[in-house]
Amino acid sequence: MGHILALDQGTTSSRGIVFGPDMRIVAVAQEEFAQHYPGSGWVEHEASDLWSTTAATARAAIEKAGLHAADIAAIGITNQRETTLVWDRETGKPIHRAIVWQDRRTADFCAQLRADGHEPMITARTGLLADPYFSATKLKYILDTVEGARDRARRGELAFGTVDSWLIWNLTGGKLHVTDATNAARTMLYDIHKHRWSTSICTLFDIPPEMLPEVHDCAADFGVTRPDLFGREIPIMGVAGDQQAATIGQACFRPGMLKSTYGTGCFAVLNTGETPVASTNKLLTTIAYQIDGTPTYALEGSIFIAGAVVQWLRDGLKVIRAAPETQGLAEQADPAQDLVLVPAFVGLGAPYWAPEARGAVFGLTRNSGPAEFARAALESVGYQTRDLLEAMQADWAREGTQPSLRVDGGMAANDYAMQFLSDIIGAPVDRPEVLETTALGAAWLAGQRAGVWPGQQEFAKLWAVERQFTAQLDPATRDARYARWRRCVSAVLAA
Repeated sequence: MGHILALDQGTTSSRGIVFGPDMRIVAVAQEEFAQHYPGSGWVEHEASDLWSTTAATARAAIEKAGLHAADIAAIGITNQRETTLVWDRETGKPIHRAIVWQDRRTADFCAQLRADGHEPMITARTGLLADPYFSATKLKYILDTVEGARDRARRGELAFGTVDSWLIWNLTGGKLHVTDATNAARTMLYDIHKHRWSTSICTLFDIPPEMLPEVHDCAADFGVTRPDLFGREIPIMGVAGDQQAATIGQACFRPGMLKSTYGTGCFAVLNTGETPVASTNKLLTTIAYQIDGTPTYALEGSIFIAGAVVQWLRDGLKVIRAAPETQGLAEQADPAQDLVLVPAFVGLGAPYWAPEARGAVFGLTRNSGPAEFARAALESVGYQTRDLLEAMQADWAREGTQPSLRVDGGMAANDYAMQFLSDIIGAPVDRPEVLETTALGAAWLAGQRAGVWPGQQEFAKLWAVERQFTAQLDPATRDARYARWRRCVSAVLAA
């Protein structure tokens, strides 16, 4: 009974991961699903795809592990954040495709919010900026564009949720409409200080509060699965948005500890303890996790394009067949060429928050080829990470801050990218033995709630580094290269 099933519902795929009583991975099942791009800067998912792939990979992982539902003590859920769904409470059917966190269709509305002076109030309550990234304006868009939706919501007929809420609704057969504090904190509707939905913001966006889920701790009782899904009921006991789950999986439990996750995007999270820190450098103040009713806060910087730049090399330019090829290509690149790629494909995130910016490549020559593009793509992630870390240092420069950066996510496996990251930030980069830190964080929440996994301190002691990358560039070269990056970003912002 010490096994835990983690459901990791991401932007491009869903995964089921079974962890054993020793907290090591026993089995993994993964399934990709379609991305839909109905307009420039628009990104959607079929809600049914999110659910069907999650259910299928959960069953497959249990089967691969040679286990039965009776062997699973609890389920932990982690999910792509901010992605917005609205469904009919009676039928369980969505009224619109899920609008993905990357989607920028509400940029004009967000600009109007800023022009009308509403952003300071939004930031004071939620810790967030008025940006299309977050769920609130996506939800408003659905209520504005689907005929009769707002009236139905007022009558209590519709439910809003981020992906965790949608999965729990389906897992429990529609019995529970809930979320956790970390996902609620990313909607731009939740007051992270008063720990409740903000009436002021709901009124501003004309969002009926009747459609909002109940908010729980990250480790809590989120109901039990329908018996027909896995052969018996399994309790759901842990939920956290993917970046918060990775923070937990990296055991960043002390103020000053810092992690960065490299998936589709890149997300750096700095634990600031029980006191929220207001950013003056366009970072986000958010909830890192909430346990036993007590929130731990964080500063977060979000990069929209990290691993997605490698997908672009594969699917857009077709210069690679698989992501691991980028390491060998980057190592072969001509050192005399100095390509800089600013991957603003869907705008720039922190610390710029420029949704209308678009990507560019600088330094092209006739000899620029796949190797140089691969190197520039990997290095763009390091440059963007330094942008985030400099903003964090300006907001929270205190004694006791972790001297190294803990990394995870798919791109963390790329040695070239991690070495350049260390070079450009001028600090050690620690890659852990368990790279699946997002799933591990969700599993730990569920496992310790179920009483089969250790508590926070014991869990933290088990974290181990697989490889540490140390900076090789001299400070003058490092700063010169970063200064060129900043000039390239300035050119993109001015275009």
